[in-house]
Amino acid sequence: MSLIPEIKPEQSIELLKELHILTRDGKLNQDSRRKLKQVYHLVQFIEPLLTELLDEQGDLTLADHGAGKSYLGFILYDLVLKARHAGHIYGIETRQELVDRTRELAQRLGFERMSFLNLSVEQSISALELPAKIDVVTALHACNTATDDAIRFALAKDARFIVLVPCCQAEVATVLRKHKNQSFGMTPLSEIWRHPIHTREFGSQITNVLRCLLLESHGYQLTVTELVGWEHSMKNELIIARRTGQRRKNARERLEAILAELNLEDLHERFVY
Repeated sequence: MSLIPEIKPEQSIELLKELHILTRDGKLNQDSRRKLKQVYHLVQFIEPLLTELLDEQGDLTLADHGAGKSYLGFILYDLVLKARHAGHIYGIETRQELVDRTRELAQRLGFERMSFLNLSVEQSISALELPAKIDVVTALHACNTATDDAIRFALAKDARFIVLVPCCQAEVATVLRKHKNQSFGMTPLSEIWRHPIHTREFGSQITNVLRCLLLESHGYQLTVTELVGWEHSMKNELIIARRTGQRRKNARERLEAILAELNLEDLHERFVY
């Protein structure tokens, strides 16, 4: 039983020390308290999805893209999967030193159903180290096009659930900027992104709109909300997609119309498939 009220009673104190969320003497400082709050807040959205899968099929696979130090993966394993003796988490990360560190930690803690792979999101789509089907795909603060690669991965792996917190979305803003003068002659909507700060913010907004339409066109039902509790980050949008198999009929047509209307057809291949 934890003596610190912020920590869930079933949480491994040893794990929190290893993740440097707790100090060696078991204390929380202000920075680690904020970090724990962030992870727990996200866990409250993901845990019901994992419980649903475990109750239905007795097992699950989860791929966490851009896993970093795998705070989320370790805590999900500790709180949800460990007691159920089921489920496998794959952490996918491009920095070899972090992959080595998380592998060593998982082995030391006896978290046998965790694997860590030194791959880009794009490479992971065809990597033989991953199973053909992944039930849950997460991509948290995956920068720029890494979120789109995670969506491609999820679709290729027939994911039941996709959880995204997009970040640093510059590609659409770059294309808006590239065609800005031409757009002025095409549509009065170009006033929305005429000023540089609006270009950046509108580019970020429209990127997520296009992603949502793409997922709906592939048979996913979406919940788009604010990830309250991540006060330190301006990138605070949480997208949760549940595969229903019912494709929104006009999603692809609307997606293509938006690309045409906003002079973004350079990005057709990224968002329409």
